[in-house]
Amino acid sequence: MALQRPQGGLRAICGPGMYTIRVVKPVRLFTIRHGETEFARERRFAGARDVPLTPRGCRQCEAVARALGALPVSAVYSSPLARARASAEAIAAAHTLPVRVEPGFREMAFGEWEGLTRAEVAVRFPEAYEAWRATPHLVVPPEGERLDAVAARVATALDALLTEHQGQTVVLVAHAVVTRLIVLAALGLGPDRLWSVDASPAGITEIEYQDGWVTVHRMNTLTHLDALEGALA
Repeated sequence: MALQRPQGGLRAICGPGMYTIRVVKPVRLFTIRHGETEFARERRFAGARDVPLTPRGCRQCEAVARALGALPVSAVYSSPLARARASAEAIAAAHTLPVRVEPGFREMAFGEWEGLTRAEVAVRFPEAYEAWRATPHLVVPPEGERLDAVAARVATALDALLTEHQGQTVVLVAHAVVTRLIVLAALGLGPDRLWSVDASPAGITEIEYQDGWVTVHRMNTLTHLDALEGALA
């Protein structure tokens, strides 16, 4: 069943009453997390680092491209990070579209945590890591970004996308934190609820923005990967 929230929820990540874009013609947005990387497999913080897709990650993106191949996609957007761009290129190729890189959709920078596994961060930065798990909106990793700052730039980039593509279907390839923030905003929730939604590699989330409402049609679906995972089992 689709989940609906008032359109004002788009700006809930920055605070109430800050949403200003009026979507006269509905925008259908498919937001995708990039395919698998070795960092994702090993549960390492990648953040602002450029890490490549694994061979499995490339195949996952090809599966996403097939799943979205029949849609009338008007534009494909990507974070500037290589893992997102490579994923977006596979999807865009199916529609003979260029990939539009938008810096506002880059992943949260984790500073000194980048390259470390979750377990390593828990040992080296025990208090900060525990707070990240409990109250992520209150934590700034050393030399990293604050979550509400990430939410603000994602909201700005999303507003621009919606303004330009009214009445169209758009694909956005980004990252785990970015995807979670977009979904939370659509549901009228803030960054403090970061762990209430998930964003798996190559997961597909579909959101419709229309005048007065945001409708989440599906969230982090992975059925398009079933045949792929079966072949690799």
